[in-house]
Amino acid sequence: MDLSLRPISLDDFVGQDAVCGQLQVAIEAARGRQEPLDHVLLAGPPGLGKTSLARIVAEEMGVPFVPTAGPALEKKADVAAVLSALEPGSVLFVDEIHRLPKSVEETFYPAMEDRRLPITVGQGPGARIVTLEIPAFTMIGATTRAGSLSRPLRDRFGLQFRLEHYEVEDLSRIVSRSAGLLGLKLSPGGAVAIASRSRGTPRVANRLLRRVRDHAQVGGHQEITETVAVDALGALDVDSLGLDRLDREILRAICVTFRGGGVGLSTLGAAISEETDTLEDVYEPFLLKLGLIERTPRGRVATARAYEHLGLPRDGSQQLGLDGA
Repeated sequence: MDLSLRPISLDDFVGQDAVCGQLQVAIEAARGRQEPLDHVLLAGPPGLGKTSLARIVAEEMGVPFVPTAGPALEKKADVAAVLSALEPGSVLFVDEIHRLPKSVEETFYPAMEDRRLPITVGQGPGARIVTLEIPAFTMIGATTRAGSLSRPLRDRFGLQFRLEHYEVEDLSRIVSRSAGLLGLKLSPGGAVAIASRSRGTPRVANRLLRRVRDHAQVGGHQEITETVAVDALGALDVDSLGLDRLDREILRAICVTFRGGGVGLSTLGAAISEETDTLEDVYEPFLLKLGLIERTPRGRVATARAYEHLGLPRDGSQQLGLDGA
């Protein structure tokens, strides 16, 4: 079975140097004072290492790591159950924290600030509020939509970081490290070939590495060279920019169906049968980063580079099969 590819310490974590540097200082200071680390908010697109960083914080602080997710905390009782079970100093990781219901979110306010948890006992006129003391803890929230968080919740995080897409050099190091953990022989050229098609995302890089490994094994290749990697990625329908079939379908819809845009996200999602949340959180950030689309008051608009990549004339009159990109 594959070993876990997650880094286990800040020294193992590749990229996000500014974030890791600030976290290292905060962790060392908290350990020196023998206090829990301040609450941390990690924002950024999916797959950039928010969960890994949260686990590393718990490991560096030497405390339990307790994961949950915003959608799983539906009622105040769910929050009370989680908080009351925490050991002193624990790291409570709340993924997709922007999806917390408003009433549940407000339950966290006194817990994060004063380590108190008000609970209503009874119903009607006889109801009363009992305040429970909870142990000191560190809450780490992860979100792909920092703008969706209410200001009262956001302001209660003393440490706030935004993770950015990775450069090819850092992704090459990540892929090389993962190859070593998987017992693979990967050439520098092979690492770059995979990294350059990984959408600036370590999660994608490791996924592609596993699929390239499969192709190399079936093809009888003892080493994943640049040629082996490029051939395997071509078979996976991942092109030179790292775009997959759905990426190109999005671009083609804007360029051809909507004649370059603008087009609203909901209309675009309906045209390609994809959820708008998936388009906005997973696909759009990378297309924006590559300069293939733009956000305008009229909606999403394709750029000249998008037409060039798809091999379309600027007026979008030529029809293109998705396999042609």
